[in-house]
Amino acid sequence: MRGSIKLFSVFGISINIHITFFLLFFLVMSGGVKWFVLIIAVFFFVTLHELCHSLVAKGFGIKVREITLLPIGGIASMSKVPDKPSQELAVSLAGPMFNLAVIIIFYFPLKSLLGADVLFNPSTRTWPTTIAYAYWINLMLAGFNLLPAFPMDGGRVLRALLALKMGYQKATKIAVNFGHLFAIIFAYFGIVKFNIILIIIAIFIYTAASSEEMQVDIKETLKKFRVRDILPRDFITLETGTTLAKVLETVFHSHQEDFPVVDGGRLAGFITRQDIMTGIHNFGTDKTVDDCMQKTFPRIKDADLLVKAQAIMSEKGLRALPVMRGEEVIGVITLEDIGRVYSMMSQRT
Repeated sequence: MRGSIKLFSVFGISINIHITFFLLFFLVMSGGVKWFVLIIAVFFFVTLHELCHSLVAKGFGIKVREITLLPIGGIASMSKVPDKPSQELAVSLAGPMFNLAVIIIFYFPLKSLLGADVLFNPSTRTWPTTIAYAYWINLMLAGFNLLPAFPMDGGRVLRALLALKMGYQKATKIAVNFGHLFAIIFAYFGIVKFNIILIIIAIFIYTAASSEEMQVDIKETLKKFRVRDILPRDFITLETGTTLAKVLETVFHSHQEDFPVVDGGRLAGFITRQDIMTGIHNFGTDKTVDDCMQKTFPRIKDADLLVKAQAIMSEKGLRALPVMRGEEVIGVITLEDIGRVYSMMSQRT
């Protein structure tokens, strides 16, 4: 996520902090050291909450790139939504279940150590009551996240349960509607009580829910098409010895910016617009394609569903893929081609 600073990595997942997170420290400075320590404790539990989501997702073969800490919580960036409703249910419940486990495991030890009066009266007046405050934050995190307000955990649980009985697209729409409803409720109380945090949460829930609905609509639309249905008929290949100067000229005189590279009629590599720009910047225009192309890269078959091409591009951070029929390269498909399909089909509905 843009504007994030990497703190460390765990289990191959980058733990990042967004620059807006530091606003919290300015807000609690007047509260003293105890408030500062409490904020650290809260986001320690938030990080573990998101890490539980991520580890369950990785168990289902889903790539998790990073966890980003924001003032309103954490976000785990996953390469895709779990394929099965049962998997999404497991991933969504993992975080809140961790917070509830903390409550259960530490209840009697803390009650014995702090005393019932301190444990049930959390505050930042003393260090023992601050510890109690940090402990009960886990219950608030679990309860808040289990609200059926998509895209929060409870909303995803609702979608997963609905998807067991109905179509994924319809289940998403119902869960998103709940998310919009909760967003309106949060916004109302945020305005009435002049609570900026509630207003920010409302905006986040509403926009994130709407974005998820659009992504699911795109996915369902793309399932209706195969790569060959939209593959442009005209495309250009490059030879390994082609200079970047010649590639640049080709780009200027065509609509193509990503090229399969062939050697003796066989696909030898793939060079993207970014590869071309980087190559020219680092080496000048006299270097050849062979020096700048990707030699290990994903490819797609013309008979594959369009949604598979979109998923590969999203997971790998690509904007184009070479299309194969057997061992023969027969074209290039781009994100723009896929976006055009959704744009045209959405106008028909």
